[in-house]
Amino acid sequence: MSSEELVKYFAEIADDKKAQDIVILKMKGISIIADYFIICHGNSEKQVQAIADALKEAAEKKELEIKRMEGYDQARWVLVDLGDVIAHVFHKDERDYYQLEKLWGDAPLYTLEKRPL
Repeated sequence: MSSEELVKYFAEIADDKKAQDIVILKMKGISIIADYFIICHGNSEKQVQAIADALKEAAEKKELEIKRMEGYDQARWVLVDLGDVIAHVFHKDERDYYQLEKLWGDAPLYTLEKRPL
């Protein structure tokens, strides 16, 4: 799968778990960390963990390696490194505080409704 197909796939998985305010940042040419960031939030620790679990399970079904998962136990900001795609699953309070969309404000921003990538 291309990185564009992967980011759409994982964004849909997060949406299926009722992740809120899902945005995709196209990081190509801006950061060497990943091609895309998915940023979303849940309204409770349990929901944040459910979103992260769903992303992990979806990667395993596609036989994709999860490079790293950080922050799962606290469930305030879970980073799921899926290679070309990094998902940031926040608790709502942390998302409001860190505002990653503004930090990476020079990256093109997309939503599930606003395509193409």
